[in-house]
Amino acid sequence: MTEVQKLAQFTSSRKYEDLSGEAVRELKIRLLDSLGCAIGALEGPPIRRIKNLTEDFGGKPLATLIGGGQTAPDRSALYNSALVRYLDYNDSYLAKGETCHPSDNIGSVLAAGEYNDISGKDFLTALGIAYQVQCRLSDVAPVRHKGFDHTVQGAYGCAAGAAYALGLSPEKTANAVAIAATAYNALRVTRTGNLSNWKGLAFPSTGWTSTHSAFLALHGISGPEEVFEGNKGFKDSIAGEFEIDWSREDLERVRNTIIKKFNAEIHSQATLEGLIELRQEHHFNPADIERVVLNTFDVAYHIIGGGEEGGKKNIRVKEEADHSLPYMMSAALLDGNVLPAQYLPDRIVRDDIQTLLRKVEVNEKKEYSDRFPHEEACDITIHFEDGHSLTKEKKDYEGFHTRPASWDFIEVKFTNLSRNFTEESLRAEIITKVKDFENYSVRDLMHTLSKVNSVSHK
Repeated sequence: MTEVQKLAQFTSSRKYEDLSGEAVRELKIRLLDSLGCAIGALEGPPIRRIKNLTEDFGGKPLATLIGGGQTAPDRSALYNSALVRYLDYNDSYLAKGETCHPSDNIGSVLAAGEYNDISGKDFLTALGIAYQVQCRLSDVAPVRHKGFDHTVQGAYGCAAGAAYALGLSPEKTANAVAIAATAYNALRVTRTGNLSNWKGLAFPSTGWTSTHSAFLALHGISGPEEVFEGNKGFKDSIAGEFEIDWSREDLERVRNTIIKKFNAEIHSQATLEGLIELRQEHHFNPADIERVVLNTFDVAYHIIGGGEEGGKKNIRVKEEADHSLPYMMSAALLDGNVLPAQYLPDRIVRDDIQTLLRKVEVNEKKEYSDRFPHEEACDITIHFEDGHSLTKEKKDYEGFHTRPASWDFIEVKFTNLSRNFTEESLRAEIITKVKDFENYSVRDLMHTLSKVNSVSHK
């Protein structure tokens, strides 16, 4: 049996009862969190462009778009995944050599699940599978250092989750995963240097194509059966040798994923919480700051601090701002929070934040790197022009796996993100259906999400 066949056997044999109560709770929390992110993104310019393209191309109305309308399932997966991802506010998983956002899979599992009219229980199982596969591959087969994007492992998880939602046999599941995993190996240039819209759309594209792969397999198309171990396969060409015994895997990896407290790149979360705590404790004037020094772990330094993935002080657009520690730290100091409002075009170019971000110094500290991913350790020192300074040390934040987000926390976040596009009664209906998803179907939930108004009530 090939490795993809073993993965397929694992996928096809899962059932709802394999999920612990804690895993079910965490999957529901991430679903509601992601739906809040999706609804809050409805006015994003790239989102409107994708919606226009979807409407221009059309598609048999088999799957629902959040905010109204229907199209073909693979196109629905693209659009709804783009909504989840656009704000860069959805969950993350930290492995030593890779960071991913496994809730990126939700749009695909919703599309396949609505098409196949599955129950909430089956959806949660499918989503648990997608989380497990993507996260475990991120653990043992990181690709970032080889120049590939974290969406690479996502193609395996997304295709597996969609295949389960479609009820595919083990043979067809293996084909779905093999097609997606062979065809969609993305470059890390997406997240280096000056950033583009593609930073937020790379995984939605993977979701679109991986969902399509599952439908190809449904209709009898086969894929390379040695995608993992074969000549020029994943191990040989990209990842190197690794092992996962799929017969011993569970569906609990979701419990190790983390929720974002701030609308900012995941490795910045503890830093931003620390800065806001300093601001609240000392009530200083940011105009009096001479410089800000952050010592942090290697991944934060290299991805968003100006390390190997490029400088982070030439900030012109949202995609650059939400992947720049100097910008996000300056926003926290000036505005007291980092939310979607901090990425509006007029906020990004304002003199106060453009001046302050140039006073931020980011350094890697080996001690903190050694503690990652179990901690987001950092220390921050704010130096003022009069000579005094303030220092804060952090190791985690509210939403990290050591301080998990509560259901109340997620309800507040969901409400704040969705209030401009929903009436209170509709928000309550969405929350209820997610919280009690065992008693509803995917079609029930998508019917409710179709009522969301894509035009802001602001």
